[in-house]
Amino acid sequence: MVHELAEYEQAPDECHLTGEQLHAALFGPAPALFGHVAVDATDTPVGFALWFLNFSTWAGVHGIHLEDLYVRPAARGTGAGRQLLATLAAICVERGYQRLEWWMIHWNPAAEFYRAVGAVQMTEWVPYRLSGAALRALAGRAGDGDRPAGRPRG
Repeated sequence: MVHELAEYEQAPDECHLTGEQLHAALFGPAPALFGHVAVDATDTPVGFALWFLNFSTWAGVHGIHLEDLYVRPAARGTGAGRQLLATLAAICVERGYQRLEWWMIHWNPAAEFYRAVGAVQMTEWVPYRLSGAALRALAGRAGDGDRPAGRPRG
């Protein structure tokens, strides 16, 4: 279904996830990715949510970053997406997390659905991404200068 989501978001060539990678991320020795699958009455998967923990230094507690929420077209409007979000909200409340956050591609019609459940668009924050050659170039600078990054002086 991750590849279906990539197709929906008009970027199928950018999705290189394999089943083995997903399995290792979810079920490896120290998983940092978590997921939920929505199924229909016949136990057929119709949607999923993949998420990981974030942390608010201001609030001093974790939260959930929802990386992907996808419901197959035939199951949209059935409540599957709402149930996936409600499950994550319940985890937040149960564990004392103060927020559930996600990004959404600007043209996605799900914006109305998100507003209907009480989500608020955060227009004051601008996402940045460092990847590819720029990421490798900056990584090559780690430790440049008179002391390694992250090491206390002493």
